[in-house]
Amino acid sequence: MASAVGALAAVILALGLWIAAGNVEGDILHSLRRSLVDPENVLQSWDPTLVDPCTWFHITCDNQNRVIRVDLGNAKLSGVLIPELGKLENLRHLELYKNNIAGHIPQELGNLKKLVSLDLYMNNLTGPIPRSLGKLKSLAFLRLNKNRLSGQIPRELSSISSLKIVDLSDNDLCGTIPTSGSFAQFSPKSFDNNPRLNGPELQGFVPYDEAASAVTSDEHSC
Repeated sequence: MASAVGALAAVILALGLWIAAGNVEGDILHSLRRSLVDPENVLQSWDPTLVDPCTWFHITCDNQNRVIRVDLGNAKLSGVLIPELGKLENLRHLELYKNNIAGHIPQELGNLKKLVSLDLYMNNLTGPIPRSLGKLKSLAFLRLNKNRLSGQIPRELSSISSLKIVDLSDNDLCGTIPTSGSFAQFSPKSFDNNPRLNGPELQGFVPYDEAASAVTSDEHSC
């Protein structure tokens, strides 16, 4: 009898943790919905009164009902991204391309340790590429092209050995292009149409780290 009661208690505890996790992720995604302008009502199903967001359109969950994918590409959204996205700790794909999202890329996205693809291309994003993205050691696809991003390319990105595709073209980046680590494999097309970008880091010139240390209070200014 005692063992049966213990097993039931364990099930109830697990269910409670599952509901709590779902509510946290749902709260984060509903906060994102509030920060976006949605003229086509693609987020209409994002109902915060549901137990978890796994039934919402454009959301994919794993078999433990944890959010692993947000698909909102080409949805005519505007507004801004929220730092709370960095708390979706199981997220693997963040797809927000071909919208009109403005503002900065939250540095908290660097907390998404399982992230495989970050696709924010063809938006209206400004400001620097956060250095914190260098912590995304599972990242394979980083596409930030066709925005209005400025500042230097963070050298921390070159330490991500899993990177297969990087596209930073059509922005306003400056400084030099890292050539070490994973960046040794990317073609110049990945960095095209950044008028203030000076080309690859070259031996015999001011080392990248030395140049970066001379940056003002905005660590990504040039």
